[in-house]
Amino acid sequence: MKLPNPIREDFSREPVDMATLAPKPMDQFESWFIEACAADPDAPNALSLATASADGRPSVRTVLLKLYDEKGFVFFTNYASRKAKDLTENAFAAMLFPWTRQGRQVIASGPVTRIPTAESLKYFLSRSRGSQLGAWASAQSSIIGTRSQLESRLFEMKEKFSRGEVPLPSFWGGYRLEPETVEFWQGQADRLHDRFLYSRDTDSTWRIERLAP
Repeated sequence: MKLPNPIREDFSREPVDMATLAPKPMDQFESWFIEACAADPDAPNALSLATASADGRPSVRTVLLKLYDEKGFVFFTNYASRKAKDLTENAFAAMLFPWTRQGRQVIASGPVTRIPTAESLKYFLSRSRGSQLGAWASAQSSIIGTRSQLESRLFEMKEKFSRGEVPLPSFWGGYRLEPETVEFWQGQADRLHDRFLYSRDTDSTWRIERLAP
């Protein structure tokens, strides 16, 4: 079925030249991420995370980037969630940052590992108390009958941890995608988009290649 009205986007943007790119992808990501935050402050850290099970069945969802550094991109989840189960069976993933207001995308792929518990604790303690309790209350990705069950569970956690700090759940923490490839996509007119692919050569060096759109 056709869309009711043609949807056309003017992708005309300032061209991207290879000479202007940072030698390392995480430095280039930081530059674009800062610009994305300024252009659209409504969740510029939202990304689509794609995983696959052992038999190759893919799944995708939106998660929030919470940390990034020279080693990669960090997100947090319940270790019993579907994404976590996929990563246990197949420790590779891809993520897409859809910065549509700027006509940009960043796509990263590579192996995913759990971050140390100390790093997860540091982030967990920075969250609001409500978010901390929510992590305890929800058996993420499991089937529940009604919303009231979830709310009852939250009430139980509020009672249980009514005094003092909420502890880090043993079943919750962070994962880091350590990129082997990172693609930077900038829309251009007439579908002649600028695409640049960073591929890891060594731990400290990257190869940058222009891709046809």
